[in-house]
Amino acid sequence: MHFGIIAAGEGSRLRCEGSPVPKPLVELEGLPMIGRLIRVMEESGAASVSVIVNEKMPEVKEYLDSLDIPVPLNVIVKSTPSSLHSLYELSKAGLGAEGRFVATTVDTVFRPDEFRRYVEAFTSMPEETDGLMGVTGYVDDEKPLYVETSPRGDILAFLDSVWPEARFVSGGIYGLGPEALKVLEGCVEEGVERMRNFQRALLASGMRLKAWEFEKIIDVDHASDLAAAVDWLNQNRDYQS
Repeated sequence: MHFGIIAAGEGSRLRCEGSPVPKPLVELEGLPMIGRLIRVMEESGAASVSVIVNEKMPEVKEYLDSLDIPVPLNVIVKSTPSSLHSLYELSKAGLGAEGRFVATTVDTVFRPDEFRRYVEAFTSMPEETDGLMGVTGYVDDEKPLYVETSPRGDILAFLDSVWPEARFVSGGIYGLGPEALKVLEGCVEEGVERMRNFQRALLASGMRLKAWEFEKIIDVDHASDLAAAVDWLNQNRDYQS
């Protein structure tokens, strides 16, 4: 599986709360957040890892350059206006050219064992499944994207507000195939600005997306989120390997 990491945001909220380093370099389990994520991807059978980082954070690029990992690590340095545009830049650099891929934002925190099972599930799904999105019933995002699903796990809608049939929220983990990149390109050309609207466009184009439930995904935007992630991972230490 090929993996992509979106790390081109500014991390302004953590900075304002006193973080001395850019968000991707904030430590979690003894590693910078981006390094931990790369390690999880390696352990999940990565064929390659592609990362986009912000031009204003040269120390992140320096850290990535210092890594010695057994798979190709492709680093793009470019500031983008949104995660959607970051994913587009990753696609232009080759992510998705060789088949299915999984992309995630750098500030998503999940259990490594759950991520491995998610990747295994996506790898084994038939070709007619166009995507497998990581979702969770745990809501901690300031502006969550609710996900309505069928009893079989098919995604029916992405919603900005609570809906009785929407048991999950998007976790910022996107398993997709090359066909989705055509929709992504169209969204960029049309001026679509948000990742959630790209996901809606996937459904509107007729793509068959499924949901895969994670017990919990924590989106680290604030120092309190980081503390919550550390506590939760410590409580689940036995499940990490």
